[in-house]
Amino acid sequence: MVAKISLGNSLYRALVYNSEKINKEDGRLLATNKIYNDGTGRVNINRAYQDFKGWMPTATRTERPMVHISLNPHPEDVLTDAEFTLIAREYLEKMGFADMPYMVYKHSDIARHHIHIVALRVKTDGTCVSDRNNFYKSKDICRELEKKYGLKSAERQKITPDMPISKIDPNGDIKRQVANTVKMVGMRWKFQTLGEYNAILSLYNVRCEEADGRVNGREYHGLVYFATDDDGKTITSPFKASRLGKFSGREAIEQRYLKAKEKIDIEPTKRMVADVMNATASKEDFIAGLKEKNIDLVLRYTEEERIYGATFIDHNTKTVLNGSRLGKEFSANALERRFNNPQERPMPLLPDVQQPQHDNTRQSAQPDAGQPPFTGNSAQPNSATASQSQNRRPQSNANDYENAPSIPGLDLFHVGPGFNAEEEAFYREMQRRKKKKRRGLKL
Repeated sequence: MVAKISLGNSLYRALVYNSEKINKEDGRLLATNKIYNDGTGRVNINRAYQDFKGWMPTATRTERPMVHISLNPHPEDVLTDAEFTLIAREYLEKMGFADMPYMVYKHSDIARHHIHIVALRVKTDGTCVSDRNNFYKSKDICRELEKKYGLKSAERQKITPDMPISKIDPNGDIKRQVANTVKMVGMRWKFQTLGEYNAILSLYNVRCEEADGRVNGREYHGLVYFATDDDGKTITSPFKASRLGKFSGREAIEQRYLKAKEKIDIEPTKRMVADVMNATASKEDFIAGLKEKNIDLVLRYTEEERIYGATFIDHNTKTVLNGSRLGKEFSANALERRFNNPQERPMPLLPDVQQPQHDNTRQSAQPDAGQPPFTGNSAQPNSATASQSQNRRPQSNANDYENAPSIPGLDLFHVGPGFNAEEEAFYREMQRRKKKKRRGLKL
């Protein structure tokens, strides 16, 4: 169970947010203390507000006299109203709010039912319920309640280098899944362009796009992320990188481009791709042959089914390479001629294209989604063929990829079905943030 605590000064705003939601039959009032409750599960907002005001001291130094708390159990935990009520009251007692006026609401507007608590934190004598170390105190209380009521732990898991990456589950917490995927991909994979970055993300049903523009006369440059289905179709509104974590922001990703440029060695991937290309004639055999060597090929097509993007994902070296980065023989245009225009099919690759080369020419590549990662054993390149190699520097193809469209406005930035957008906006409004100097707004 995860608790979110917000201190604020707008008691009426908190009451309206919660009460209007349950009055629209998206939940019900479970319990109150020192506040009128007619037992119907609905709320008279003005009556509740007057009751709270009656318990407010006439003078206090506390600038934020109320607290808003949400308790969120694990999505797999299904609790009754009685269980939610017991958990809420025990939580409030341990946090020091047992004698304070409060209201407990259950929200059912999303599949993951959860509870919200609105309470005063200023006593009639003007003293305040301490909020010292309330984050750690609340965390310990949640762990205690999980054990007592047999609940699953909803605490965030620590990301480790060996943690498996899974495709996005539409029925789970989508925002958290997207954040974990982006973080783990950045930790493990080497890529040098947004297209190559998107190619590996697409294996796990995530897509990234650039968002540039101006807000109130100030420029912003950022990234937004989408969850998709197996066909690459968007299933959520975009998540701003700033809501996922610094690791997903534009500055962090561009730093990964630079680090990858120093570390990437295209030789192993190039030799294996050339071996498979020489041994196959059809596109299907080529893709299957690459999978046997633990390499995924992500192709992007026009409406006329013409190949215009090709990205190779080498699971052996954890490297993502645009086709033209390997050489013009592996670019999207070359693959289009080879597989879709038999009359223009080139002769088999000469041994000299298999000579190891370093080519860090940065190209942009757009992936196609839906290719699952391969988990088989890796294969070694053909050493006999490689020994016959001669030097030839591959040429790049600047038209191999078309950049993804940018986001036209900020009105699209909401969270997916795993999170409640209205709820998140409410939290942001209540929290006081320190102003920081920035060169420009970043998403």
